[in-house]
Amino acid sequence: MTALRIALMAVLTATVVVFTLLVRVPTPIKGYISLCDVVITFSAFLFGPWVAAIAGGLGTGIADLIGGYAQWAPLSFVIHGAQGLLIAVIARSGLASGVPGDANILKLILAGVVGMVVMAGGYYIAGGVLYGFEAALVEIPLNLLQSGVGVVLGIAVSRAVLKAYPPVRSLSL
Repeated sequence: MTALRIALMAVLTATVVVFTLLVRVPTPIKGYISLCDVVITFSAFLFGPWVAAIAGGLGTGIADLIGGYAQWAPLSFVIHGAQGLLIAVIARSGLASGVPGDANILKLILAGVVGMVVMAGGYYIAGGVLYGFEAALVEIPLNLLQSGVGVVLGIAVSRAVLKAYPPVRSLSL
């Protein structure tokens, strides 16, 4: 692990924190929706599974602690970490370049949809344990909306960055 890659993970983790705290819309069971999925998806598509897992998990966990949602921090760490990891693994599978963002658009969408299911399903289970499964049902459409926006914007931004700055491919882990 080079100093450059460690710095990249730190910057992306901080970016997840900012995107998580920047726009927070409270939800009925003491959670919130945010823009964190944009950065998690972007990280997964450009930098691979470990960067996305670390940035997504740590970034959302830290944001929950800072933002007064400590009960969600360990859950966000696991859920968003798994989300980033799986998006990148699926998007990168079978690619010669190893850069998930180089995949065709359908593969990126499939990877994003799997990430959406992981995130919404993870928070449904977590919310069900914390507040009851009936109450947690209300969160599913909101979490799918958050993830869906993250996938669409993550694809757009990662494609734009790859086009504008091709050397970014060398940073994929």
